[in-house]
Amino acid sequence: MPLLNPELLRRLEQLQLLARRRARSNLRGERRSRARGLSVEFADHRAYVPGDDLRYLDWNLFGRLDRLFLKLYEEERELPVRVFLDASESMTFGDPVKFDFARRVAAAVGYVALCGFDRVSVLPFPEHAEDQAARRGLRTVRGRRSALAFFQHLEALTAGGPGDFNAALRRGALEARQVGVAVVLSDFLDPAGYEVGLNALVGRGFQVHAVQILAPEELTPTAYGDLRLVDAETGAQQEVTFARYRLAAYQQTVRNYVQRLREFCAGRGVHFVLASSADSLDELLLKQLRAAALWS
Repeated sequence: MPLLNPELLRRLEQLQLLARRRARSNLRGERRSRARGLSVEFADHRAYVPGDDLRYLDWNLFGRLDRLFLKLYEEERELPVRVFLDASESMTFGDPVKFDFARRVAAAVGYVALCGFDRVSVLPFPEHAEDQAARRGLRTVRGRRSALAFFQHLEALTAGGPGDFNAALRRGALEARQVGVAVVLSDFLDPAGYEVGLNALVGRGFQVHAVQILAPEELTPTAYGDLRLVDAETGAQQEVTFARYRLAAYQQTVRNYVQRLREFCAGRGVHFVLASSADSLDELLLKQLRAAALWS
C-alpha cells in the first residue's frame, strides 16, 4: 500500500507551506527573502551608480524627480523544512501502528515542500543500523522529481529501540545551517519529557509544529482485569490489577497529559495537533494542519 494515494497527492499539490519568517537559504526557490535579486516582487529603490544594469532603472521616477533610481526586487529563496520522525519502539504500538501513520504524515509534509521547491530533511530517531541507506537518502531532498525516491526511503525506514527525544531535537536544531519550519511527529511519551527538545528548536528560531500521534488503545483502552504491562522500549514488566472503573480515571490522566503538552506548546509559539493513528489522514492534513497554519 503506498504511503499516499494519487487523489491525496493531487490535493497536496495545491498547498503551500506557510512561514512567519522570510527564507534565508542561499539556494533559489519560491520563498520571499531579504536578499535583493531578480524577481517579480518589488522591494525598494536605491540611487543609480555607474555600472548598474540599466534595465532596472525606474523611468517613471526619473520623469518626476529628474534623478536616476534603480528598482530592487526580493529574490526568491527556498524554505528549509526539517521533519523529526520518532522511530522508537513505542511508535510500533497500536492498531493502526503509530509509526506507519507518522510516516504518512512525513510523506505529506515532504511532498508539499518538494512541490514548492523547498528543501526537506527527515530526521528519524533513534539511529538504526539496518536502514542507514534510507536515512542518508532523507537527509536533504529537493525538487518534485525527487518525490518517488523520497517515498521509497520513507517506506524503507524501521522503528525500534529506546529513543532520546530531547537529544534528537537538540542535535537537529544545532546541525541546521539555516532555520525554517520544523515538524515533530511523535507520541511525546519519552520518560525524560519533551521540554528540552522543543525549547531547543524554538530557541534556534524554527517555526515549530508538533503532531502528537497516539494509538486508539492509548486514548480509549478497553482492556482491564489482571494485566501484565510491558514497557515497549525498556522491556520492563509490571503486573497490575486494573479494574473496569479505573478506565475513566486513566482517560482523564491521558487528557491531562495532552493538555499540559498543548499548553507548553502554546506558551512557546509551537503549533500543536493531537491525532489518533486511526484518524482520517485527509482530515488531519487538509483540515487540522491547515487550521494549525502549517500550510494554506
